[in-house]
Amino acid sequence: MAAAIPRFETWLTEERVDSLSRALSDPPSYARTRRDDYDRFLELPIEPNPLFRGYGYFTHVDLTGMDPIARGSPVPLPPALPGAVRICHDASGTRWELPESLRAAGVRFRALDELWRAEPGDLETFLRGSESPPDRLSALATATLNRGYRLEIPDGYVEPVRVQEFTVLSVPHEALSVRRSVRAGRDAQLLFTEEVFSAPGAPSGQRLYASTTDLDLADHAKAVYLTVHAPDLGAVSIYRRRATTGAQSRLAWIWNGWGGFRTKVRNQTTFTGNGSAVDDLQTFFGEKNQSYDSSVDFTHVATDTHSQSITRGVFRDEARGMSRGLVRIEAEARKTIAFVSEHAMLLSRGARSDSIPILEILCRDVKATHSSSVAPVDPEKVFYLESRGIGTSESVRMIGEGFLSYVLDRIPIGGIRDLLYPKLAARWDGHSLVWDPGAFPSLPELHVTGTEAAPEWRFDSKLR
Repeated sequence: MAAAIPRFETWLTEERVDSLSRALSDPPSYARTRRDDYDRFLELPIEPNPLFRGYGYFTHVDLTGMDPIARGSPVPLPPALPGAVRICHDASGTRWELPESLRAAGVRFRALDELWRAEPGDLETFLRGSESPPDRLSALATATLNRGYRLEIPDGYVEPVRVQEFTVLSVPHEALSVRRSVRAGRDAQLLFTEEVFSAPGAPSGQRLYASTTDLDLADHAKAVYLTVHAPDLGAVSIYRRRATTGAQSRLAWIWNGWGGFRTKVRNQTTFTGNGSAVDDLQTFFGEKNQSYDSSVDFTHVATDTHSQSITRGVFRDEARGMSRGLVRIEAEARKTIAFVSEHAMLLSRGARSDSIPILEILCRDVKATHSSSVAPVDPEKVFYLESRGIGTSESVRMIGEGFLSYVLDRIPIGGIRDLLYPKLAARWDGHSLVWDPGAFPSLPELHVTGTEAAPEWRFDSKLR
């Protein structure tokens, strides 16, 4: 049985970090960074802010013997989507496909081995934000980095670019740490999906998945970044996503948590372009002893910027949830509109969730609001459905699914609710979403909502 108090020094050894550095042929600068961040991993707290250390729910994690060099067979892939960039991370390494039409248009993809040989400026751009990790787990992600790439969409390329990325965990003691750096040029349109699963018959024991995303939006760029997190209950996951916005740019961060044992999500967006708008939409379904810890951080610097963060979770059995949203409006960020909504539904006495919305307003000419609640199922709603001949368990399920649908209906992807509902239904029935060669759970071809007559992408907000 895993120890309640993690023994971090047993998770990863200095010798294994050095072996990984040699195996990947690290440039000297990153070899030093990797070693320094390993030392920080042993020293830093899991949660840097002492106000939130009692809410982390990171007990019973034991990654002893994690192996970032572990190798295995490549997993099978579903048929490729026409015209899409496809990337797969598994125990065999990273496989990727860039359509010739995109390559000819100037779209550029460079995997980790090529980036290690890049000019110093390009390497610094790829590693941006990794210089001083604020906590133990961020340092661990940097120390174990073994997958990565940079994707660049040139200025003026207005055709939508679809990127489909898979990560599949399949071998014992596996540690996959992925860093992706993405730039969407002026007027670019990007639809990105990050899908995380486990292979069928995944080994017992815990494994690490670390996901770091650095997204840079130029002026008038539009991006939708959707994550479907559905590994087995042996996965310990760390998500770090950060973005900067150009003038009049649009971004939707979307995160759906259907699996995993312990999961931490950290989203940080800085509004540096006037008139930019960002939606952060997250849903969680937790059961058994799962836990989700989510943090959304919006910093408004430019004027006339709009942000919306909506997080909803449903938890049963002994599951745990934590969500906190911070909106900081700087003194010069006039005409800002910001909304933070964090709500959780508890389906059993053993479940628990904490919600902490925070507004830090340094400018008067703004509109900023928040809402928060943690509560069990409304018995009056259950009674109403029972009076219509629906059983108690089915009534609770309908209410819980409708509670999450509030977020799913706001995702700016056509038909996404119908695509995600089977995954939620499977989890509700206690089934895992395994990477099955006979029936891939991956998302099909998607499109951002809008009309042909008005191709401007739609981002819903009650405040606009």
